[in-house]
Amino acid sequence: MVRYKALIPLTVIGLLATGLLSLPSHSAPSDVGKKGASVYCFMRSSGNNHSVSWEAAYQIIKRQKSSLFKTSPKHAAVMITETVVQNPDEYKNCGLFIGDLYGPQNVDAIQEEITPEIEETPSEIKKGDRYSY
Repeated sequence: MVRYKALIPLTVIGLLATGLLSLPSHSAPSDVGKKGASVYCFMRSSGNNHSVSWEAAYQIIKRQKSSLFKTSPKHAAVMITETVVQNPDEYKNCGLFIGDLYGPQNVDAIQEEITPEIEETPSEIKKGDRYSY
């Protein structure tokens, strides 16, 4: 019997912790996706590049959802995509930008990775200069 009395406080703590995990958030998940999609699409259609627009939208999604675990970038991208696809009239030109959430972020950065830097070599290499570091 004494052994079971020691388990009562642990059980109470476990029940309280379980209750904390299910606290209501500030916004419903669909509202959070809607806010993220609105920010991302507005910024992209205003001429901002993907990385700036994505960072702003992702920060809003992370801040709006108050739970123990933060939203992952992949999940945030899915939330934005679902919102845009479900409301095509509200986000008319945003379909053009949704692919950037999943594809290459910066074409120039990728091109730099592919293209090796070519070092300039002197046109004349003298016999003793070959290994002069």
